[in-house]
Amino acid sequence: MNPQTPVLRISQLDALELDSALEQLVWTQFSLCFQNCRPGFLTPLEPELRVLLHLLLWRFTLYSNSATVGQSLLSLRYHSKFSLSPRYRPLSPRQKLGLAVLTAGPLWLQERSHRLLPYLGLSSQGSGSERESGLLHQGLRNALTLVAGIVKFTNLINFLVFLRNGRHPILAERITGAQTVFSKPNVAREVNYKFMNRELLWHGFAEFLIFLFPLINTKKLKATILSAVFGGERASGEGAREGQELWKECGLCGEWPTMPHTVGCQHVFCYYCIKSHSIADPYLTCPKCGAEAGQPKLVKLEVEMTDR
Repeated sequence: MNPQTPVLRISQLDALELDSALEQLVWTQFSLCFQNCRPGFLTPLEPELRVLLHLLLWRFTLYSNSATVGQSLLSLRYHSKFSLSPRYRPLSPRQKLGLAVLTAGPLWLQERSHRLLPYLGLSSQGSGSERESGLLHQGLRNALTLVAGIVKFTNLINFLVFLRNGRHPILAERITGAQTVFSKPNVAREVNYKFMNRELLWHGFAEFLIFLFPLINTKKLKATILSAVFGGERASGEGAREGQELWKECGLCGEWPTMPHTVGCQHVFCYYCIKSHSIADPYLTCPKCGAEAGQPKLVKLEVEMTDR
């Protein structure tokens, strides 16, 4: 394939996204191996482990085939820009190593920069040296912050140049001279919109349900359905229980009612049960009969003592 054939910008960005998703998938599977260990077991060594996994993927993908996994899926690969030949030339081992270092190194330095300062041999001996050490630490921190800002600004400029000419989406590729080219002739990008349409439809339906559910009084709807389905049986069952039978259990917790209160129907509730539910749901209905709950009122029981 002619290396001068331009590659779509979206294909290059998709390859980077696929590589990032693969690294995250490998890290997830690796961390699942330690899920039975104490929490935070991998946190102290997480940056080093991520770099190790990145180098492991680099060894079996880019180092072997001059192409990452994302590029292989899209029929792409790296071409050495330093080659004067018009034909395809793979990356040299030095270019591959430089690409791996420039990709994983900055991420590791960003995570470990705050811990590298104590290992620079800045030990304090006395108040004067302690003050000088503090000033040196602050100067190094400011220098690291400045360098990080310059690197981010350079990446932004590189991305704008990529949008202009369609080459080198990341700065590491431009520095090492790695150019993305097609690995097969006559490769056409086929876009299947079935998955996209399905995802858009599902997300729209999910957002509609999220908007609709808070407007539905599910307790009242449940009570209405139960009364419509089991209305006759419930009415006959409750008809047999007369008088104090309905007052022997709370309509919410099912236990003997503590400080019994009513809300306008014949059912009785514990004071704490009905009060907490009425505060949480202003449109509370009775879970037994579906009646709208009013203000809780204390039940006055008349106890009649009989001789045996």
